[in-house]
Amino acid sequence: MSLRFAVPALSLVPKGVAPYLALTKPRILLLVIFTGLPAMVMAAEGWPGAGFVVATLLGIAMAAGAANSFNCYVERDLDSRMERTRNRPLPSGELAPRSALLFGLGLAAVASAALYAVAGAVAAALGVASILFYVFVYTIWLKPRSSLSAVVGGASGAVAPLIADAAVNGHVGVVGWLLFAIIFFWQPPHVWAIALFRKSDYARAGIPILPSVIGDQPTRWRMLWYTLALIPVTLTPVALGLLGPFYLALAVGLDGWFAWHVVRVLRERTDAAARRLFHVSLVYLFALFFAMLIDCAL
Repeated sequence: MSLRFAVPALSLVPKGVAPYLALTKPRILLLVIFTGLPAMVMAAEGWPGAGFVVATLLGIAMAAGAANSFNCYVERDLDSRMERTRNRPLPSGELAPRSALLFGLGLAAVASAALYAVAGAVAAALGVASILFYVFVYTIWLKPRSSLSAVVGGASGAVAPLIADAAVNGHVGVVGWLLFAIIFFWQPPHVWAIALFRKSDYARAGIPILPSVIGDQPTRWRMLWYTLALIPVTLTPVALGLLGPFYLALAVGLDGWFAWHVVRVLRERTDAAARRLFHVSLVYLFALFFAMLIDCAL
């Protein structure tokens, strides 16, 4: 699950716990949780009980953390070759592979049981499916073989709204699929921005990213096409009456801001522009979902 966001340093966590927490990629978990919350509010057409919300989001976070832990286990050799991942617990030697695997299995079991108990069978099944998809389809099969992993793998990073919607209604409705689509179309420009300025890092690991396969500029054009496809999807909640004018105003502004930075990447053709877009993309998605919450509150 490749969603990312900044969280406080792991140095604040007890020493024995920190390596296991790092396996879950906590920066990703924060945004995964945040994309599930508006789905719950919109699907319930109001604010569900606090206990139900916290328990469901915790189950979603544990499922994502389990998937990320398995990812770290499978990719430990690749991580040791890349500058941005070589300090993770497994390549750095902080944890043994067996410990990481057992932790992932335990977290997956607890996440599945928690989602089943709190959110129902459909939500739990989606949580399990997201873990299996991320590990076997994305990590093991697709990522080492195809540059399309950023597109197909986006499905696993977008599953939180599906689980959240199913938790509220017992099935996935329009809200879940719509928010899923927003994350799905957002993810390729986000991931390809990293690929552009980390191309040599991926090359050392032998991972076939899109810039290495089709070139930098064709990749930038694809980032623009996905961004243009994303914009109408972000406005659809208003067209369906799910959200109102507050969200519409912010979404239009955020869409324009994000698209402008994608155009800058296309025009400037520099690593600095790609790195800037990567950070912009994180703020964009966080702000978009925050706007949904504010609109629902209003």
